[in-house]
Amino acid sequence: MLFGMRFRRQDAAAKVNDPFWHEIEGTPLDEVHRIQEERLREQMDYLKANSTFYQDKFAAAGVRFEEIRTIEDLQKLPFTHKTEIRESLAAEPPFGKHRAAPVADIIQMQASSGTTGSPSYVALTEPDAEMWHEMTARCFFANGVRPGDMVLHAFSLAKGFVGGIPVMQGLQYMGGIDVPVGADGGAERLLRACADTRPRCVVGAPNFVLHLAEKAPEVLGCKASELGIERVIVGGEPGGGIPAIRAKIEEAWGAKCAEMMGGTDLGVTYWAECDARSGMHMVNMDYIITELLDPESGRIIPWEKGAEGEMVYTAIGRQASPLVRFQSGDYIEVIDTECSCGRTGPKIRCTGRTDDMLIVRGANVFPSAINSVITEMVPETNGVMRIVADFEGHTTQGALKVIVERGPGRDPADDNTLKKRIEQRLRDSLVFKADVHLVAPDTFEKPGAAKVAFVLREYPDLP
Repeated sequence: MLFGMRFRRQDAAAKVNDPFWHEIEGTPLDEVHRIQEERLREQMDYLKANSTFYQDKFAAAGVRFEEIRTIEDLQKLPFTHKTEIRESLAAEPPFGKHRAAPVADIIQMQASSGTTGSPSYVALTEPDAEMWHEMTARCFFANGVRPGDMVLHAFSLAKGFVGGIPVMQGLQYMGGIDVPVGADGGAERLLRACADTRPRCVVGAPNFVLHLAEKAPEVLGCKASELGIERVIVGGEPGGGIPAIRAKIEEAWGAKCAEMMGGTDLGVTYWAECDARSGMHMVNMDYIITELLDPESGRIIPWEKGAEGEMVYTAIGRQASPLVRFQSGDYIEVIDTECSCGRTGPKIRCTGRTDDMLIVRGANVFPSAINSVITEMVPETNGVMRIVADFEGHTTQGALKVIVERGPGRDPADDNTLKKRIEQRLRDSLVFKADVHLVAPDTFEKPGAAKVAFVLREYPDLP
């Protein structure tokens, strides 16, 4: 026992043939909403008693905690922005003014990757940590991981990143066996561990697991598809939901690829793809209330097939670092509201992050969408690109510079023709004008423990 918690949930092995990890995943939505609202009222009572951050925020908005009784009542409240959390952390380090549990009750801390600024340090009480394990287990189970499976850990295990120790804890909790090498251990050590232990599953960032597969012949003398992997679970960056990248992963590993998504502020992962592999379900509706915000109108819109917007999260049942109406920055499309698997949570694909979005002559452009087009043009391209946003802010009236690695074996003398073809494909697909610069294959560093940054703020010094 650790802090009163089990490493492994007591009934984990008995769930191996269940349709869901938890019954809430297939519960009718009217019953889900009843459970959410009951827990929302409990959360409001907790915040009223324990959170000076939200006491001040609600008072400034002229709203009493007692007024928030239903999901619709949340719309009376202001959003919580990432900048507020950063300011809170700076004002009262390490966990911020929004810490709502005594320091004596905190048993664990985690940090965001810090890709959009300084890392956010998140505190967990014992119930918070067990909630994280439960949410993670549901996602891995939906992705196809089962109790008893050995799982090669190819996310970073360093820097306090939630893809590290919390993923390991979640896998242990659900009865899996984590092979704890981590992306930090390097491709060679990961591949040798894969060959030695023959895990059923691999978890990691999409670009990195592709890189691992490409290195397998050099390191092991065999293809990655010969290692017996059945499931490749990806997350942490765009790619897993892009058809061309998914196809490359599945071909390289000879395995099914499924996607998951989360974020340090709310948990490790809370969206996960089932075997239908047609979008990620929200599988943690009893722990998180999710609203869909239309960024243009500022209104909350219904979860309907085809709807697009930014996700807004409210934690329910959270103690140490609770968040209410947190604007996540994740811009998504609702793929469907029904699924053959029986899960009732909506299915989504993440288009990109609102803070990554560029506006090129009035057209909204997500880096992940450009990456998708370039990947679709393999083998003419190497599937690798970088955007040079060498302008103030996120808006430009000029053509957007895109550096693309040409495909292996392509003659640089044909660059002008390929440049025009890529520019036309980007214009046709994404309705913006690009200025494509072609470079040699493997110009950019291969993926490693850190996330791939698609956007550069100045033109790189290239060979």
